[in-house]
Amino acid sequence: MSKKTLILGAIALTMSLGAAAKDWTEIRVAIDPTYKPFTYKTDDGKPTGFDVDIAQALCDSLKAKCVFVEQLWDSMIPGLQARKYDAIISSMSITADREKVVAFTGKYYNTPSQVVLNKNIKTDGSPASLKGKKLGVLKGSTQEKYAKGELAKAGVEILSYDAQDQVYLDINAGRLDGTVADVIEVKGGFLDTADGKDYVFVGKTLGAYVNYFGKGAGIAVRKQDQDLRTALDKGISTLRSNGQWQKISDKYFAGTDIWGD
Repeated sequence: MSKKTLILGAIALTMSLGAAAKDWTEIRVAIDPTYKPFTYKTDDGKPTGFDVDIAQALCDSLKAKCVFVEQLWDSMIPGLQARKYDAIISSMSITADREKVVAFTGKYYNTPSQVVLNKNIKTDGSPASLKGKKLGVLKGSTQEKYAKGELAKAGVEILSYDAQDQVYLDINAGRLDGTVADVIEVKGGFLDTADGKDYVFVGKTLGAYVNYFGKGAGIAVRKQDQDLRTALDKGISTLRSNGQWQKISDKYFAGTDIWGD
């Protein structure tokens, strides 16, 4: 091996190690602030919610500055790949399809989804009994994938929206019969509000459909940023062990276990 080859190899190794050892003093975090109580805005426009508090606690544990970047849900992964931000901490379910293009940490919570309908509609919650109904879903979500994969073939009309709060607006306006949504989000964001008083959960929760809903919500990063993924994974474990995760959970979901199975 020539001296030149050795020098070039050493330079390449140094560059590789430098890239792997990136100092994450700032982490740009993508959020969709239309998903109360997980991610939303205060009256003065500041991002808040369970996801936001978890993100901030993780950044603090890594001694990094959190910079929140708002993004439409169905553009989350393309934006990550385009380097608009470094991590998605916005209730993104860990699914096989998404794992093909991004790297995930382990889960940081796991809650099921369910169909919500006007309480005057007679149904047993089965796809067949929902035939002819109009359901709104979040574009690019696991709920959309389930609805189009299981409900549409039974004759249910599925309409996709850029934001979950737009779904609730159209339900309230009478343009939709209901939705498929995360049980915690739809309870806090709709059912427990005045607009949701005439709506109820129907059928069973949909956790059994792992092929659609995945293995819980995780943090997505670019595949090449394995050091960040590892650091965030360790951060989740730390938040669980030191009680911070539970404290944040109790702030939004007191009395409810959202860690899941």
